[in-house]
Amino acid sequence: MSTVPTLNGQVIGQTHYATRALLERAVAPLGLGFGEVLTLNVLAAGAVERTRVVQRITSTLKVDEAAVHTLIAHLVEAGLARSDDHADAPQVALTDDGLAVQGRVSKAVAGITARLYADIPADEMSTAARVLTLVTQRANAELAAMPAGAVVAQK
Repeated sequence: MSTVPTLNGQVIGQTHYATRALLERAVAPLGLGFGEVLTLNVLAAGAVERTRVVQRITSTLKVDEAAVHTLIAHLVEAGLARSDDHADAPQVALTDDGLAVQGRVSKAVAGITARLYADIPADEMSTAARVLTLVTQRANAELAAMPAGAVVAQK
């Protein structure tokens, strides 16, 4: 008889890292890391203002702006994205090669998702999504209220 684990950060983290490892192995032959995959996904719908890309990736990965500029630079150097830094509102967009690679990434993600979530009932998926979204919103609110570099006091 197996026990049902308590939903907490450890269980959520283990799930994240296990699925992230599957994704990273799937995209490794493309020469991409997790951050580049997320950036490709942000750019998939079309050109995006650089500041918006930076905001989206910093808020998702909880990294500083310099790290995101490095991700963008890697994609540009690899010929997967182009950056118009001379415009009033600099934009970043995928190249044709970038669109093709992003399509391959999307197919890999779809396959992983189909395998991992195949037999989970829709109502349980919906509940899990609501709970995890709420926990994420609360954690983000606490992070936003916390000064940079602050240490959380433990009782």
